[in-house]
Amino acid sequence: MHNSVWAPWRLEYIQRAKSGECFLCAILESDDARESLLLNRGALASTVMNRYPYNGGHLMVIPNRHIADFEELTADEQIAISTQTQKAIRILKKVIKPDGINLGYNLGSAAGAGLKEHLHQHIVPRWNGDTNFMPVVGETHVIPQSLLTLYDQLKPYFDTENPD
Repeated sequence: MHNSVWAPWRLEYIQRAKSGECFLCAILESDDARESLLLNRGALASTVMNRYPYNGGHLMVIPNRHIADFEELTADEQIAISTQTQKAIRILKKVIKPDGINLGYNLGSAAGAGLKEHLHQHIVPRWNGDTNFMPVVGETHVIPQSLLTLYDQLKPYFDTENPD
């Protein structure tokens, strides 16, 4: 039996005209953190919500510097990304309680990078039964919640030093 997941927010991503502007840099330059879905801005790395998520709570941790290659990260940027990732995972576990989490980078177009010019690490919450990303979907647990509602739930935790 083949199941489908209704995710109309992904269509905007698929059909949108590619402006050439780095949307991650635009988020970092925005004056409206909520509208741009910026959860946390550190000195070297930041955490943003994915506007076109695969699952509810799909976040990205990015270096603040516009770079494409993982090997160009400085040691301090690597630590900052790791620290932001740990904080994001703790918050997701507390707020939306996933059964697991996928972490990963898509480096280059062949690896599936939708934006290959600005390095970003995906944090994708997973639930038992939503098996192996989207192509092989069993009983997928989809959070029926708008991005801004989830943003409002997550943001207070990102604003504290210790989210536990």
